[in-house]
Amino acid sequence: MDETDNISGLAHELSDLELALLLCLAGQEHCLVESVDGNVNDVAAELALICSNTYSLTYTVVELSNTTSLEEFRDQICIPSSRFEESDRAAAYRTVEAVIAKNLDHACESIQLEALELMRSKKLIVGNLVLEAPAQFLFIPVIARGSEQIRPKLNAHLIDNLIISHFHDSEDGYVYLEEDDWRSDGQASMSSVVHRTDARENQHPSIDRDLLNKLHEAGKRVRVTAELVRYHQDIVVFLRLSRAVAGGISARSNIQFTKLTKLLAVIHGIDYLTPSIVALAAQKVFRHRIVVAKPEDDRSLQYGSDLKAVARVLEYATPDTILESVLTLEAPL
Repeated sequence: MDETDNISGLAHELSDLELALLLCLAGQEHCLVESVDGNVNDVAAELALICSNTYSLTYTVVELSNTTSLEEFRDQICIPSSRFEESDRAAAYRTVEAVIAKNLDHACESIQLEALELMRSKKLIVGNLVLEAPAQFLFIPVIARGSEQIRPKLNAHLIDNLIISHFHDSEDGYVYLEEDDWRSDGQASMSSVVHRTDARENQHPSIDRDLLNKLHEAGKRVRVTAELVRYHQDIVVFLRLSRAVAGGISARSNIQFTKLTKLLAVIHGIDYLTPSIVALAAQKVFRHRIVVAKPEDDRSLQYGSDLKAVARVLEYATPDTILESVLTLEAPL
């Protein structure tokens, strides 16, 4: 893989947030970013600067709440285009290349469905308005993770279209915000569309579309042995059959699991899968998808099990503990 020799070296220079976006852009997918409640603004601001400076993407930071209207959402992600559909007189508009949606879990269902439609088809038709997303389109919900560690309060289909979830702790730092020229104070005002700036061009890695395409193609060529295919499917089957899991392990998640493992192999500098890479991918792909089972829904209750006993068994079940248990499966040598 001579053309991707520099990818693994470049990955070591990237922050965790930059690496998460690298995987999503190369895989042509979208991601969920979580943080503690007080850090949502800073994480969103850091993502905005990464989009602009590291990946040369136009972006917008959207502030959402339960009072945000559909019109307000569309206005914030839209750039008027010079192109018009003369045949039906429908004005064509395009979105920015990256939408950073703060507190999407607080938005109404209709906004989440519009976001889902853009993620899936990259087009919305609203009256005589055609809203199109560019070929390189990245949607990043940024939400606060509660201490209870439950599935995010997002539309189930929207969750299923987010290839990974990433939790960013303040201790992990902020590559751009911590530099002297950037300040986190007042970053919530960064809601307008911003194009790439050149202030940090010579001091930080810059990743263009050509390199993303090379990573995408290299991922397709990663070799997978029969033993690794079995290990991959064992993880999926274990999750689906676990009494602590009520749902969320979809066919799409299985496809994205495979895609992510191959991209991770490339950025680790190899062209084959290993058990450790499969395990790492499983944690990123399934954590936000897992629906933790409720004791009253346990199947064993139909055969005489005691509800209190079942509740004790499931008392400490969280997506993290469930994944920890599944990754105790014997891995191939």
